[in-house]
Amino acid sequence: MSEIDDYIAAAPEAARERLAAVRATLLRCMPTATEAFRYGMPAVMLDARYGLHYATWKKHLALYPVYRGDEAHEAVVGPYRAKTDSVHFPHTQPLPLDVVELIATELSARRG
Repeated sequence: MSEIDDYIAAAPEAARERLAAVRATLLRCMPTATEAFRYGMPAVMLDARYGLHYATWKKHLALYPVYRGDEAHEAVVGPYRAKTDSVHFPHTQPLPLDVVELIATELSARRG
């Protein structure tokens, strides 16, 4: 079992399915990426420098870093921004995998 598998298995039951869905979406949308475990959280990396980290917290699942995009990008991603370079998806709301897909696809197109 990998550190990422261990991280997901150790998460609260309600968060496990969400983590697995984000992981699968990132890997599908970033086909040249590799998985890593950095800063105590899972990551999908395009190289040693660019990638997306994801983690579950008590009230939300987060992606880091998610840089600002053009107006169309921000219209979709903006409602989930918590800080400049992160987005938070509250556990009390359905997981917007379409937003995760947009973020991953745009990063992959720029860096992959």
